[in-house]
Amino acid sequence: MSKRRGNGEDSIYKDGDRWRGAISLGYSEDGRRIRKKVSGRTRAEVADKLRSLRKLVDAGTVPDDKITVKAFLERWLTHNLPGTVAESTEDDYNDTVRLHLVPALGRKRLAKLTVLDVDKLWQAKREAGYSANSIRIMRTVLRKALGQAEREGIVARNVAALSAAPHVVAKEGRTLTIDQARTLLDTVAGHRFEVAIMIALAYGLRRGEVLGLHWSAVDWEAGTVRLTHAVKRIKNRDKSSDRKTRLVISELKTPKSRRTLVLTPQIVAKLRALRARQAEAKIAAGGLWRDHGLVFASEVGTPMDPDNFSHTFSKLAKRAGLGHWHPHELRHSGASLMLAQGTPLHVVSEILGHTSISITKDVYGHLLVDDKRAAAEAMSGALFGA
Repeated sequence: MSKRRGNGEDSIYKDGDRWRGAISLGYSEDGRRIRKKVSGRTRAEVADKLRSLRKLVDAGTVPDDKITVKAFLERWLTHNLPGTVAESTEDDYNDTVRLHLVPALGRKRLAKLTVLDVDKLWQAKREAGYSANSIRIMRTVLRKALGQAEREGIVARNVAALSAAPHVVAKEGRTLTIDQARTLLDTVAGHRFEVAIMIALAYGLRRGEVLGLHWSAVDWEAGTVRLTHAVKRIKNRDKSSDRKTRLVISELKTPKSRRTLVLTPQIVAKLRALRARQAEAKIAAGGLWRDHGLVFASEVGTPMDPDNFSHTFSKLAKRAGLGHWHPHELRHSGASLMLAQGTPLHVVSEILGHTSISITKDVYGHLLVDDKRAAAEAMSGALFGA
């Protein structure tokens, strides 16, 4: 007599010319039994599928092969992504999913998503005029999400990671010449943004990094300043507020971006004068002052709006006769001028806060022609006496 199967055991049975199996996943909130079914041409094939499925269930992962790409991405954005990236990055990921991934792939079943499906999406984006860098960001978001699906056992492989990565060619950013830089600094002399522009240019800092400098990070005796924070504008998650965005002071993301800069005596003197003026502004503001310890603060001590800084900088650049410029071009200009003065590439990379020297080389390597020529001439003299 055959042994009766218990309620929690897996079952295998023949249905016509196919073998089928079922596994119990417990009960739903309304008390209905949840079962997952598999099928195969032979009993052994079904038994193997059930064993693999049982391992996933026992490990705490219950694969759902009916979930759509849209449903999974929305679940991932809600439950898995928060806390793993900065809020501004989370906002960007949400936009990427909503604007690009869901419209193209949302209706497909996640378990059925293929490398070809993803490659077709990248091709469509290229034909629509999106840059390689924009497509790279889309691929990064999808790859990160599917990594979670792979860990849960919903997909056997990460098709986004296997898709063809776009070839991103770093654009040569516009940079100021030495004469233009001096003209700009002469024009902004005495302006409330003078020191911010000076530091951004001298060290190739990002706009948010400059505005996120704290007085507590300045070591007056050593003549250094530590970069630890940045000011950003992000989406406002406070539903009680009618403001769509808000300013935040957030920590810099990577160890490389948190770095120490050596200040020149001229910049230290400018910072001391700025601190004295800020102390006077604090007294004048009285109870309106909101102290955040920022070097470059608003007239009442609050973080300075990066967009307002950009607009004002553009006006100052036009006043200097340079036309429209963006603060990020100060970063390119600072890096280019450092390299032009013979600063080693690895030092420039550390000052810029790049995660690796290869990034610095990819963006600014074309500026090292003179170094390469000098190296070739040195080798020629050593080998051939020329």
